[in-house]
Amino acid sequence: MKVLGIKNIIRKDVPIYYRMFFSGCACLELVANNSVERQIDFSIEIKPTGLKEILVVLAEPVDYPLVPLIRALKVAIEDLDKNGNLPF
Repeated sequence: MKVLGIKNIIRKDVPIYYRMFFSGCACLELVANNSVERQIDFSIEIKPTGLKEILVVLAEPVDYPLVPLIRALKVAIEDLDKNGNLPF
C-alpha cells in the first residue's frame, strides 16, 4: 500500500486558531498497479506542548485494513505540512 498523493485540498474556515480542518482526495495504490481515489477529511491540531496531532477520517469505504492506511495518510499529511504545501 502506498499513498501516491493528496490533491484538491481545501481548508475549512474555523475560528479556532490552533485547529486546521481540511478535505481532499487521496490517491492510493492499494495493490500493485491498482490505484483508487477516496475523499478524506483531516485535521491538524497544535497541542499546548507544541506537538501536532493529525486526525484522518475516510469519507468513503476502502477495501483495505484501516490502521496501516490511516498511518500512511498521516505521514503524507505531515510531509505536506512540513513542506508548506497545505493551503492557508
